[in-house]
Amino acid sequence: MDKHRCGWCLGDDLYEDYHDKEWGTPVKDDDTLFEFLILETFQAGLSWITILRKRENFRKAFDQFDYKKIAQYDQSKKDSLLQDAGIIRNKLKVNATVTNAQLFIKIQEEFGSFNTYIWSFVNNTPIKNKVTNYKDAPGNTPLSDAISKDLKKRGFKFVGSTVVYAFMQAIGMINDHETKCFRYDEV
Repeated sequence: MDKHRCGWCLGDDLYEDYHDKEWGTPVKDDDTLFEFLILETFQAGLSWITILRKRENFRKAFDQFDYKKIAQYDQSKKDSLLQDAGIIRNKLKVNATVTNAQLFIKIQEEFGSFNTYIWSFVNNTPIKNKVTNYKDAPGNTPLSDAISKDLKKRGFKFVGSTVVYAFMQAIGMINDHETKCFRYDEV
């Protein structure tokens, strides 16, 4: 029997696998949180499937998203990333990744972990929306506006409210699975 899935992932095995195993599952691990944050910033202005198809290339190019290494990238490393056809070669986003890695570490120093910081915005409890059609899910909310504002105040780049909302969905801070989706009650 086929499972009912959210409409946005249908028809692509990679998309469906991501939907079934990752999207909306609460993430509390700083390494994974950083990976999603960076992938979402690269996704700005592009489709998520484009990023998902390049995810392994991103992992290889960015040292498995090791933010401590990324925070130390010099101009030579950034220049080599801009020559890597396997990723999105956007100078502003590459530079932002290095800046965001440095600031990610500062948040860890201030709060003990990035997890503690980001999940405090929802009191460590995912928001469970009642989306019946994925097309009706919001692109941003007052909460994503507030998180975006705080991240920007701290110096983060490419963290507009829409990017932050997509990040919140990906890491399970917000459950925007369609109510009839088999994952709605699982996450």
